[in-house]
Amino acid sequence: MQHDRSSLAALIGSRICHDLINPIGAISNGLELAGMAGMAPGGPELSLIQQSCDNATARIRFFRIAFGNAGDTYPIGAAEVQKTLADHYAGTRIMTSWPITESLGRDVTQFGYLSVLCLENALPQGGQIQVTTEPGRLVTTAQADTVQTDGPYWTLLAKGAFSGDSSKLRPADVQFPLLARLCKDDGIAITVRSGQGWASLTLDLSDRTG
Repeated sequence: MQHDRSSLAALIGSRICHDLINPIGAISNGLELAGMAGMAPGGPELSLIQQSCDNATARIRFFRIAFGNAGDTYPIGAAEVQKTLADHYAGTRIMTSWPITESLGRDVTQFGYLSVLCLENALPQGGQIQVTTEPGRLVTTAQADTVQTDGPYWTLLAKGAFSGDSSKLRPADVQFPLLARLCKDDGIAITVRSGQGWASLTLDLSDRTG
């Protein structure tokens, strides 16, 4: 079986997330059991370790969907999607909302999570991001006092082509080429809109080929 680079990268991401979440979960469980048995002192030190484990687990669960293997249509319950998204941004300046009540495929959820990551880039001072559905479309909207959607990354989404030197892409911006590539592979058109205090990404799923 042959895989292109994007597929291999997604598989690597899935493998890393899968292998990391188990030991982190074990550490968290061990801390809980130790505290219940009185084997470890309480206080801010133990709380800090537990909080770090919880944060790491939340991020890995989110990244496992956002950067994992594409094309998986297995449905994910709305409550799980909402919690994973909220936990990822807990304690940050980003507030998220996923009012979608129906279960979506893992692939569509991945589109939503990547869209959120892209719009996070547009909120240097924080703000609100909401993911909703319309007939045949997935719409992600950001609102804040300061919204910035300039630069080559946004051109990449709007035109499907990177206007700068791809070697200068930062790891923190990998969501842009990944979302553009996945949408191109599935025949999904991306519409980027922005105005004073807002920006949105609309993915047209009606003519999807994937």
